[in-house]
Amino acid sequence: MPEAHPAAQPDLDVLIVGAGISGISMAAHLHMRCPGLRYALVERRERLGGTWDLFRYPGVRSDSDMYTLGFGFEPWTDADAIADGDSILAYLDRVVGKYGIAPHMRLATRVLAADFSTAQGLWHVTTEDRDGPRELTARFLYLASGYYDYDSPHDPPFPGRENFAGQIVHPQFWPEDCDYTGKQVVVIGSGATAVTLVPAMAQRAAHVTMLQRTPTWMSAQPRRDRMARIAQALLPASLAHRLIRARNVRFQDWVFRTARKSPARIAAFLTRATRKALGHRYTETDWQPPYGPWEQRLCLVPDGDLFAAIRSGRADVVTDRIARFDASGIMLESGRHLDADIIVTATGLRLAMAGQIKVTLDGVRVNWRKHFYYRSCMFSNVPNLAVAFGYLNAGWTLRADLTAAYVCDVLNAMQGKGAAIVRPDLPANHGLEEDNVYQFSSGYIQRALPLMPKSATALPWRLNQDYLEDLRDYRRRPVDDGVLRFETVVADRQKIA
Repeated sequence: MPEAHPAAQPDLDVLIVGAGISGISMAAHLHMRCPGLRYALVERRERLGGTWDLFRYPGVRSDSDMYTLGFGFEPWTDADAIADGDSILAYLDRVVGKYGIAPHMRLATRVLAADFSTAQGLWHVTTEDRDGPRELTARFLYLASGYYDYDSPHDPPFPGRENFAGQIVHPQFWPEDCDYTGKQVVVIGSGATAVTLVPAMAQRAAHVTMLQRTPTWMSAQPRRDRMARIAQALLPASLAHRLIRARNVRFQDWVFRTARKSPARIAAFLTRATRKALGHRYTETDWQPPYGPWEQRLCLVPDGDLFAAIRSGRADVVTDRIARFDASGIMLESGRHLDADIIVTATGLRLAMAGQIKVTLDGVRVNWRKHFYYRSCMFSNVPNLAVAFGYLNAGWTLRADLTAAYVCDVLNAMQGKGAAIVRPDLPANHGLEEDNVYQFSSGYIQRALPLMPKSATALPWRLNQDYLEDLRDYRRRPVDDGVLRFETVVADRQKIA
């Protein structure tokens, strides 16, 4: 029997990494559900917001409605359901102020490494700020640092790139001095970023071309939700928010399920709508994807702005492959040349696990690929750690809120049991069947699969993509479910293998 040791006194009870939507949700939940715990929220950037502070490209906006991208505990009351980046930042600022989070924030602070000491039941975390590196200790580590590489986006090495005489810009690093007024612009890509950029830039550019290898399924939606505004006018804000959020969740769930079961049905609907929106400018080559709806994320077109820009002649879509860049633009494999003063490479993201933090257990680097997800936020046999990873087929914040509430329940259970360590216990002979829960053909997902943790065919060892099922599971399955193991501090490193 290993000798028990008293738990060391840490600097913090909880360290949250990342001050975007997920980190702020966790901090607010700690304020509401675990008021006695000491926590800090560290953020590598100079201000809060995460994605919404990072991306500064023209037209940056939400790609889902704010009634589901906003927090469940704080109503979204702005007029626009599809919100611009500044409005989202203002909303996050309001939440930080209301829930007393600001005093706990440490901005311009980067987490470099985190090592869990089994003997102490503590994380030893190395951070770096303007004054250099330092170490702090925490009982529990919550990674809300997002799912993509903030430093290195997916940026293919196009042949002849060095010969282009104009400006090449990636949306993740948009320069403040980028003036596209009266310029010929080519945007490479057809995902959410490109669909946002093209109509926004077309307002000032001479012309904008969206260059795509394959079309993307798109759906026009009003920027303002008329029924939601009526509900907000007639009902208390919190009740209106709950009703609107529930309606949107169920509608999105129905669309996704129908797209998976009867893809031709949703494809026909989207095709009819796009034909009507584009009129004579519709062609199957440019607007008929070679895959079913929701095999990749459905692109939102608020108020049909992309379609309007194309109808007006200020923008167009070209479906082709790049042969090479040259001094004046892009030569395509078909032989066509696209003249350009500015080329925007909206070519996608590169996923990164755990915010690229070096995570070790008793000095041994964690190989995430060897661990299974547990309750969509913890990992098999990894102690005192949780992550926020949102849904691919619904608003990110739906899971961020679920995860934050669950982790608070875990922390309260630890306190109640006098436990220093909590970990999902999975024996070596577990017999779990691995499943590909991502099931999306998007490039950024496929590129990241070798890095991602495993997921089983059933809960609780599954990174689920069904919010309503998860909601039921969180309500019915107790925290102390026989899988989650609560331990005192012991000097037995074999406990965490």
